[in-house]
Amino acid sequence: MLVLNNTNAQPLTFLLTGIPGLKAAQVWISIPVCLLYVIALSGNSMILFVILREQRLHEPMYHFLCMLSATDLSLSLCTLSTTLGVFWFEAREITLNACIAQMFFLHGFTFMESGVLLAMAFDRFVAIYDPLRYTTILTNARIAQIGVSVLIRNVAIMLPVVLFVKKLSFCSSTVLSHSYCYHVDLIQLSCTDNRINSILGLIALFSTAGFDCPCILLSYVLIIRSVLNIASSEGQQKAFNTCVSHISAVAIFYIPLISLSLVHRYGHSAPPFVHTIMANVFLLIPPVLNPIIYSVKTKQIRKAIVKVLIQKRLCI
Repeated sequence: MLVLNNTNAQPLTFLLTGIPGLKAAQVWISIPVCLLYVIALSGNSMILFVILREQRLHEPMYHFLCMLSATDLSLSLCTLSTTLGVFWFEAREITLNACIAQMFFLHGFTFMESGVLLAMAFDRFVAIYDPLRYTTILTNARIAQIGVSVLIRNVAIMLPVVLFVKKLSFCSSTVLSHSYCYHVDLIQLSCTDNRINSILGLIALFSTAGFDCPCILLSYVLIIRSVLNIASSEGQQKAFNTCVSHISAVAIFYIPLISLSLVHRYGHSAPPFVHTIMANVFLLIPPVLNPIIYSVKTKQIRKAIVKVLIQKRLCI
């Protein structure tokens, strides 16, 4: 059996895959996929633009929303070139180093989104539990520290994962199951012992999403307890309404993530295209829906977007 690694004269190349079993319909499927990418990129860019432009949106809640949109935008850009390249031009080849780089950013931004959602849960808890000290607790400096901490955590977690992937040797089969480089997919092609890689992948997952998700649930337990202490039903409803957008963002991130993890580990009998479609759905749904949810549910964001659109129309 031919064994390939980074020491070979020729650079190791992998082949990306579109949608297994649906190659004939791949061009047509690429149309809604491309449309979703356009919505994700334009929606998150618009959220970033209006928050940075509008002075009245320079508040803790919107700073965290800015982080979420920047993460979603980066996550979409990570896979845009390879996914559309495979669907439109059959550009399937990717070198090992490029594959590892994409994997680093893809998983890094995914874990970063989890951390930002946890920070946003903390933001909602402080806003409801102690509204009078909200701006003094969540100062700009503290928000920046939270953002940098999330970034450092993700880099520290992903570096060992990347370094151990570089040490793997691969057999002659180098066909990946997705249109982008996914850690589990890549290490499964190794013909050397990949148990350490699997363990590192699980540690990365549990130390990010596995830690953040229970903390978010705990935050909402404390939020509900604080809301129930509010005397008026109108005050309770108003407090809950401030959390609706964040709850929706948490749901559309964690439900596909958990579903994809379960399918990858236990759905071996499922057709290959099910894994691929679910993986693409997981990557596209949060970046597409988050700007829509916050635009619809947050009056200040909605008014700022309308203001920008009206000004652009007047300029034209």
